[in-house]
Amino acid sequence: MKRNMFSWLEELKSTSSKKPLPVLSFPAIQLINVTVNDIVKNGEIQAMCMKAISERYNTAASVSNMDLSVEAEAFGSHILFSDDEVPTVTGSLVNTEDDVDALQIPKIGTARTGEYIKAIELASKEIADRPVIAGVIGPFSLSGRLAEITEFMMKTITEPETAHKILSKAASFLTDYILAFKEAGANGVIMAEPAAGLLSPELCAEFSSNYIKQIIQKVEDENFIVIYHNCGNTVPLINEILSTGARAIHLGNAINLAGVIEKYPLEKIILGNLDPSGVFLNGNPESVSHSTRKLLDTLCKYPNWVISSGCDIPPMTPIENSDSFFETVSEFYK
Repeated sequence: MKRNMFSWLEELKSTSSKKPLPVLSFPAIQLINVTVNDIVKNGEIQAMCMKAISERYNTAASVSNMDLSVEAEAFGSHILFSDDEVPTVTGSLVNTEDDVDALQIPKIGTARTGEYIKAIELASKEIADRPVIAGVIGPFSLSGRLAEITEFMMKTITEPETAHKILSKAASFLTDYILAFKEAGANGVIMAEPAAGLLSPELCAEFSSNYIKQIIQKVEDENFIVIYHNCGNTVPLINEILSTGARAIHLGNAINLAGVIEKYPLEKIILGNLDPSGVFLNGNPESVSHSTRKLLDTLCKYPNWVISSGCDIPPMTPIENSDSFFETVSEFYK
């Protein structure tokens, strides 16, 4: 459903009773009795999972899978699948200059991208009471999967022109992919750029933030936003993250959010950052409630902050732990 997302962001800030926005999608497999392998390969099942989460929890938005293998697979990367783990990319697709020149920008719909677009198209029709947000990888993180992250980081120093060639192709594909989500009915995307957390501020600006800025300028309008996500060490990268122009920024548990949130302007929505593994996956309802309440007590004074997980919540996270999180948030804001 079409909605003014700039107004939605303002409402997130102005309301005194905030709805949480965890990256909660994969654990829905437990609610409808399917596997991770099912949800990542079938758009209809993925939409069913999004619907199940939206019916169970009062989230600020409905978020699709944070599956950072989809785009690399479209380029031709090999993917490992599992019934209870998120897919992973193996091997390197781009090793030589000739490989870079031969690398083709895939058409939208290649491999599983069509299923992810289908999921958003179906979910946006079924979920009308809140925004529907798709998930995409960021350009640097995608390039690091195509060329193997350690090797690609070296290329930014030793072969910067080659690195830019790969990034240009990645960014071109991502722009088209995001526009396809927009056409399918998404109200925005969360762009995951965790690999940029490994870079110095100077390299982050040149090889990540500049490309994200260009993508945002091409896809964003009042009805569609890009939420920037980085679960790495983003403390040295605040200026570089802000330079992307993203109106909402999702940060991970690798940082002390209380120590940096004041460095972000009040007009930016800041989301985060409960540990998805340490708190959600490996905790219990009591410990989840304690950690959630502690973070709420610490950060609730910031009107531009919305509580979330620090990254995507693992598939086998106990449902009762997610229940405890939402119950604690609801009780707090009452």
